[in-house]
Amino acid sequence: MKFTELNLPDVVQQGVSTAGFECLTPVQEESIPLALAGKDVAAQAQTGTGKTAAFLISLFCRLLDNKNVTSNNPRALVMAPTRELVVQICKDAELLGKHTGIKVQPIFGGVDYEKQRQALKDGVDIIVATPGRLIDYFKQRVFSMNRVEALVIDEADRMFDMGFIKDLRYILRQLPPFEKRQTMLFSATLSAQVMELAYEFMNLAERVEIAPEQVTADGIDQILYHVSRREKFALLLGLMKRDAGMERVMLFVNTKVEAERLNALLLANGASSAVLSGDIPQKKRMRILDQFKLGSLTHLVATDVASRGIHVDDVTHVINYDLPQDREDYVHRIGRTARAGARGQAISFADEEMVYVLDDIEDFLGARIPSEMPLDEDFCFTYKRAQPKRKQPPVKKTAGQRKRRRPRRRPRGKSEKPAAKK
Repeated sequence: MKFTELNLPDVVQQGVSTAGFECLTPVQEESIPLALAGKDVAAQAQTGTGKTAAFLISLFCRLLDNKNVTSNNPRALVMAPTRELVVQICKDAELLGKHTGIKVQPIFGGVDYEKQRQALKDGVDIIVATPGRLIDYFKQRVFSMNRVEALVIDEADRMFDMGFIKDLRYILRQLPPFEKRQTMLFSATLSAQVMELAYEFMNLAERVEIAPEQVTADGIDQILYHVSRREKFALLLGLMKRDAGMERVMLFVNTKVEAERLNALLLANGASSAVLSGDIPQKKRMRILDQFKLGSLTHLVATDVASRGIHVDDVTHVINYDLPQDREDYVHRIGRTARAGARGQAISFADEEMVYVLDDIEDFLGARIPSEMPLDEDFCFTYKRAQPKRKQPPVKKTAGQRKRRRPRRRPRGKSEKPAAKK
């Protein structure tokens, strides 16, 4: 099905054409007609399947149809679990809504507080936000939710995983009743938790599910290597040297400590690499992502905290250096490649510590991941070891720099009395 068959408003169709979209993806084909008909939608959709375009196009059509005036109180609200995802949604909205005149404002922590506050006061149609800072501005009465006529909850399952569900429920209770607004929910899985949220806050939502064989995006070539933990980096380096097509690579690990160790090894062996984990300041995160997008960084080591919300085109390879402990994270990780119809490769290492999760991952996928034992020539054991970080010795203060201590006053005993004045 083509977008021209949807009879979209001209200004929306212009944005779709500018983005280079012609045919609808399966998620778009099932969810957009329902949304355009005004129905609530609960859709199972992975990253990279076109879900962002699906709900943005639906929002633009609804807001253009109602033609209310822009004010500091939003007409639509999009909730996302991570700052990176908020930024990406806003970039897509800027492209698709270029000709609509609809004003979209991102709201998330880690950036200028007063600047975002003033942007809300200047007027906004759609707010795209993480829960925390949005609640902060709402409690300060910077804006009201009384005018919200459409709500989107993106990656609802991650909201549960990251502990945002309490904040999300608070926001939902401040909105107009569900019969007076349209709600769209997108999630990697329509679990019992997610559907409970849909039943509570949505108006008889139409359920859209993708067949198990379509859980992962098309165009991803998957391969799994059985390798010992001690030999994983030797195999990684061997594969990197053998495959000249590894131009933009994301590597996923389970802990921050392992991320830093792997990054140090990559740097020591000539790779242009950086770490992206949950505790990195927002400005540094954005700078690292920009460098990765521009190509000055070719390798990005990330933990699962950062695995969703990273939208970078032309990622050639995703490497699960550690298999994820949560089976759903496997799908989210490999969804970083093969975006927008491109092809990509997902390589996974199953070591003796994490191989036990493999059955669960394959059960979720509904298929076996092609696997093989690496050959001797696949390894590169002649690699440089990372130099350990040395702590700087404390600077000794000279005698002149030392502060003189005040002499301690001797406390008076109970039996001592001050001398009588003569």
